[in-house]
Formats: sequence, C-alpha cells, structure tokens
Amino acid sequence: MPADIEPPRRIGFAATALFIYLILLAGYVLSYVHRTAPAAIAGELTQAFQVSGALLGTLAATYFYVYTLLQVPVGVLADTVGPRVVVTAGAVVAAVGSILFGLAPGWELAAVGRLLVGMGVAVTFVALLKVCANWFPPQRFATFNGITLLAGNLGAAAAGAPLAWLVTVASWRSVFVGLGLASLALAVLTWIVVRDSPRECGFEVSYAPPPAVATHWAQALRAVLANPASWPGFFVNVGVAGSFFAFAGLWVVPYLREGRGLSQAVASHHASLLVLGVAAGSLVVGLLSDRLRSRIGVMRLFALMYALSWLPLVLRWEPSLALSYAWFFVMGLFVPAFVLTWTVAKEMNPPEHAGMAVSLVNVGIFLGAGILQPLAGALLDAVRPVLGPTAAWDRAIWLFAASAAAGALCTLFVRHEYPAPAPAHSRRQTGAAATAARPGAGHGSVCHSKRGNP
Repeated sequence: MPADIEPPRRIGFAATALFIYLILLAGYVLSYVHRTAPAAIAGELTQAFQVSGALLGTLAATYFYVYTLLQVPVGVLADTVGPRVVVTAGAVVAAVGSILFGLAPGWELAAVGRLLVGMGVAVTFVALLKVCANWFPPQRFATFNGITLLAGNLGAAAAGAPLAWLVTVASWRSVFVGLGLASLALAVLTWIVVRDSPRECGFEVSYAPPPAVATHWAQALRAVLANPASWPGFFVNVGVAGSFFAFAGLWVVPYLREGRGLSQAVASHHASLLVLGVAAGSLVVGLLSDRLRSRIGVMRLFALMYALSWLPLVLRWEPSLALSYAWFFVMGLFVPAFVLTWTVAKEMNPPEHAGMAVSLVNVGIFLGAGILQPLAGALLDAVRPVLGPTAAWDRAIWLFAASAAAGALCTLFVRHEYPAPAPAHSRRQTGAAATAARPGAGHGSVCHSKRGNP
C-alpha cells in the first residue's frame, strides 16, 4: 500500500454492534409509545369520536390485530430481506398512520391510521432480535431481550402520566402527529446506520448464521412450525403477555378511575408504575436466566408470581395509596416471564431461522391482547348498565386474571436446551468483499471505511 494512502480505520466490533442495537432500540421504544398511548387518553378518544367502550377497545386493538397477522411474515422478511430494509419501511408506514390518526375527523379514519401504525411497528421487535442474534453471542441473548423490554417499557411509561399531562397543555392530536414525525426521523437514521450482519462490516463471528438462508423460506417456515418446541411459548404469551398488554394498553386507567374511584392523575401514576415494574423485571429475568443458565425455571417462577399478583385485584383489596402504588410495581415486576419465550424459540430452532421462530411465539402476545381488549370492553358495556361500574370492573378483572393463570400453566409444557458457549469474534481482513455482502453494505454507515488501491 502506498505511504500516502491512509490505512483502513473502523469502529471496533463491540462499538459497532452496540450502536446498531441502540438505533433499533430507539425504534422499539417508540413502538411501545405508539402501543400504549391510547390508554392514557382513553377519555379524550371516547369524547372525540363518540364511541362506546366496546368500540374503543376495538379501535385500540386494531393495532394488535394487524400486529398479530404480520408477525410471521415479518419473521420471514427478517430472515430473507434483512432487518435494515424491513425496519426502515415499517417506520415510514407507522409515521403515516400516526399522523393520519392524529388528524382523523372520525373513528373510521382513526381506525385506518391505527391499522397503519400497527403495520409499521410490527416489524421492529422481530428485526431487533434478529440483529441481536447476528451481532451478539447466544449466552447474552436473554440479557439483551431483557434490556430491550426494559427500554420498551420505559417508553410505555412515557405514554402514561407524562402523556396524560401533555394532552392538558397540547391537544392529543398534536401528540400523535409528533409521534409520526419521530417515526419518520428514525426511518432515515435506520437506513443510514443499521447493517444486518457483522459480515457487512467486515467482521466474522462464529455464532452469526450463514449470509443467506440455506433453504427456501417456505421450507424453513414449515420446519419452525413443525418443531414441537416452538409452540408452548406461543400459548404462554397468549395468557401472560396478552393479559398485561390488554390491561396496561387500554383498561388500567379506566379501571382505576371507575372501579377504584381514583383521580386521573393517580390512576396514570399507577399505570406508569406498572410498566416501570415490567421494565425492571425484564432486566432481572434476562440477567437471571443467563447467569443461572436456566430458561424454564426462571420463566415458571415469574409466570406463577404474576398470576398470583392479580389476587388482590380479584379480591377487591383496598390498601393505602402507597401500598397500591407498590403493588402495581411488584405486579409488573413478574410480567416478564414471557421475555424468555423468545429466547427459547430462538435457541430451539436453527440460528438462520431466528426471525421466524421469534415471530411465531410473538404472535401469541398480540393475539391475546387483541382478543382481551374488546372482550373486556364488551363485558363492561353489558354489565355496567345492570350492576353498575364496580361490579362490571370486578368481572373484567376476573377475565384478565384467568388469562394470566392460563399462561402460567402453559409454562409447564415448555422444553429447552441451553446453548454451548461460543468463541469470540475476529476481524476479517479480506478486502472490500466483506462490506459488499448486500448493496450499499458499507456505504454511509457506522462500519464504513475509506480504502485505497493496493
């Protein structure tokens, strides 16, 4: 190499992996805000669109319906097209949907906007875990799952009490337009920064899957669906995660206001503490699982404690305000039993099919939430005129508690084998081919380096 040509300089492997992860993590946090925002402004939405509880539940659950339907296709796309393209396109669609929701004159257009938001953000999580599977060793996969959900729930907390305050100083419509603009900005950032695999930045890691799926995607999907180890986590998610997302995503604030007689501000504080508990528990469950080298034992313990945490609500316990705050935090602490279903699905299937495996069990989360949200609304509409709001909410709480208990029971059917340790990464020094695995692989990205002619 001539002396006047600068040798290649790259950001280190760990820094590159972390930077890419953080960009996708920001998109995931924003998807959580999109998901839980209607809960903090349920009253404003009911007034703006003049809808019943059942229709409001259906409007909010539109997000979950499309999210559910798209999970497996998203897994296929993450394993074939790659996370970078998928997340960029999804963020643009979510931006359009959120802006449409904020500007909608009636609930019909609002539902279309919510549908587009669900389509857009449906891609983020599976693509993020696919990137984690490619860039980080399997012994840290559960930990990164926990960190991801920690950050996501902090985003959900931002849609609780802070959002309830924000709509008092600005219209709720402005909030959703702002969320749309934020999604558009993240789309641009994702396209510039994110790369699907270490190979696209010139790194070789032993745990990354081959550059392309060896089999046709349809055959790979059939193999994942036919694997008995793929399915128990799906049903765990229907019960455990479905009950949480349905409750926290729409009904927690109305329940505390009507069923417990709390103010809007206090109810929103409870909702924020619930998701903050989930955030803390997500980090704990991932770290415990990796440290103890146990997926199933930790999952079963957390799922059992989460199911039991509904008992005070079922039994109409009336604690002091401080104890009530503490209980909602503790309740959220045990929700992340479902975090380990993604890890089990990924580790019980071939690594190149990680996107499909994770997406399959992820369907259960949004299927459960999509069923429970409107079902609870219909139950409230049917019982409230006859027995009053308190009795109606008692029955709705039973519905959520029964779902949590069923999910905990399903953890008994989960099977898993812990992965063997993987060797460390190495830098590949074979010229520009490493950065050209996909079109534009190294251009304009965090792993781009200027090369001279030899």
